[in-house]
Amino acid sequence: MSRELFILRHSKSDWDSHSSDHERPLNKRGRDNARQIAHWMKAKYLYPGLILCSSALRTRQTLEPIIESLDISDDKIEYSDRLYLAELKTLLAVLREIDNSESSVMIIAHNPGLEELVTYLAQEPIPLSESGKLMPTSCLVHLKLPDDWHNLEHQAQLVSVTRASEISN
Repeated sequence: MSRELFILRHSKSDWDSHSSDHERPLNKRGRDNARQIAHWMKAKYLYPGLILCSSALRTRQTLEPIIESLDISDDKIEYSDRLYLAELKTLLAVLREIDNSESSVMIIAHNPGLEELVTYLAQEPIPLSESGKLMPTSCLVHLKLPDDWHNLEHQAQLVSVTRASEISN
């Protein structure tokens, strides 16, 4: 049985907020884009069985419309301080800890770690956005992986790259 991995970079945050980086909220565009991604996932019948989310406020707020739209129960979500600004090494360690009974997992976290993860996992280069970025905010990469969460190096096949800015309403 193959595995599905959804890698979502959080939506646009509010840099004018006087909060700490960890507690920086989404701005209006970020909230709108998070809803777009959630609706797109529902329309495509993409329902992750397990969601691993950074503990940062902006990632949790990005996840909220996904929870609502896909009707995901709390027991399918794990919030982790390890995913906050995680580097490739940490992201890979987190993935390798996933039980092989999980066939569909979503990670919601931050750049540059997520871009490094996608580049590391993918068999082929991932197409860049119109702005020349791999994973701008509100970008969802959908990958197919082999049967084992421990065997990850350059094993993923790209299914799709969805950027909220490119979703037509």
